[in-house]
Amino acid sequence: MKITVIIPAYNEKNTIEEILQRVQMMEMADEILIVDDGSVDGTREILQSLDGIGPIRVIFHDVNQGKGAAVTTGMKHATGDVMIIQDADLEYDPRDYPALFQPIQEDIADVVYGSRFLGGPRRPAMFWHMVANKVLTLLTNVLYNNILTDMETGYKVFRREIVEDLTIHAKSFDFEPEFTAKIMKRNVRIFEVPISFNPRDYSEGKKIKLSDAFVAVWTLFKYRFVD
Repeated sequence: MKITVIIPAYNEKNTIEEILQRVQMMEMADEILIVDDGSVDGTREILQSLDGIGPIRVIFHDVNQGKGAAVTTGMKHATGDVMIIQDADLEYDPRDYPALFQPIQEDIADVVYGSRFLGGPRRPAMFWHMVANKVLTLLTNVLYNNILTDMETGYKVFRREIVEDLTIHAKSFDFEPEFTAKIMKRNVRIFEVPISFNPRDYSEGKKIKLSDAFVAVWTLFKYRFVD
């Protein structure tokens, strides 16, 4: 099972080398595919020096298009049998990889979500973000008849064949609800596992805002009734 780690990155010069080191320390990634989404803070220059070293491949967007666009670019260029999305900050810990890949390795799942709300260790922060995440997950479950605990998680693992013909229109953080809506309508096998979570705040470079929750609501409703 060849594994591709897709890392969308935008202005993450302070964390990009550390997250790459953490991913490589797990010795599970056959391909580390980084999509630089038009960074202007020095991230681009760091990645240019790392491109082609070992399993690292870098794709550069000329201008910032958004996380969804970066992930979609990564999915199109990935060569792995299984892909995992890894944010370029340090909120998600690659030490959770074995648990995330296990359901697919055991052939009991086609898609695995790493849930921040299943009891894993986490740093408590930003109450209203937690509320927004839980409301969006509840809405997802109501609309798509499921029992997810964390729709908005950044850790999503999936088999290549699940996404080969999947068209994603999202350019920004609406990737999470669009991806979830479309795979749920396909009735694929979804599994959740607990993960650790170390959220950063806005002073540390966090980009998603509460206003993105309203876009997510619209996205969930739209794709419930439109392909």
